[in-house]
Amino acid sequence: MTIVDELIALLEKGRDRGYGDEQVSQYEHAVQCAILAEAEGVASPLVVAALLHDIGHLLNDDARSAMIQRSEDAHHEVRAANHLRSWFDSEVTIPILLHVPAKRYLTATDPRYLAHLSPASVRSLGVQGGPFTAAEVEQFISQPLAGCAAQLRRWDDNAKVQDAPIPTLEHFRAHLEACVLNGEHG
Repeated sequence: MTIVDELIALLEKGRDRGYGDEQVSQYEHAVQCAILAEAEGVASPLVVAALLHDIGHLLNDDARSAMIQRSEDAHHEVRAANHLRSWFDSEVTIPILLHVPAKRYLTATDPRYLAHLSPASVRSLGVQGGPFTAAEVEQFISQPLAGCAAQLRRWDDNAKVQDAPIPTLEHFRAHLEACVLNGEHG
């Protein structure tokens, strides 16, 4: 089994996992996020980052780590980026790693952004540390790919539409295979 097959199988497990208090499954959220990226015409690495950004929730069968609890941050973005580093370069892994800090950045810099967040996302924002301070904003935007992470974050926030029509994961195989390092896709 190739890494692409393994990732598709892992995402398939998300069909049976709720996405916190949202009205979509982990699977639906991942696919919707990647479709939003694709619709903007971004390159494959950012489409893959959108598809895999929350895979940290699925890497451990422990329900406690599957989603951010109301009082504890499971650091799913770190788990995901660390897991994927063996197969994908920083154009995929850094936006994934930074998508939670990007929410903190956007709430600190865009007054309309917070009003757009779902109630579940507002709750997780508090657990994740709340809006950035001015110093944290400067530190965030100085990082490579911070802009891509902010773009990913906006797709993430919009990828929660109940019963939205979505393609199968095979739709994204070419994007995944294009981004796998060292021809690991088979």
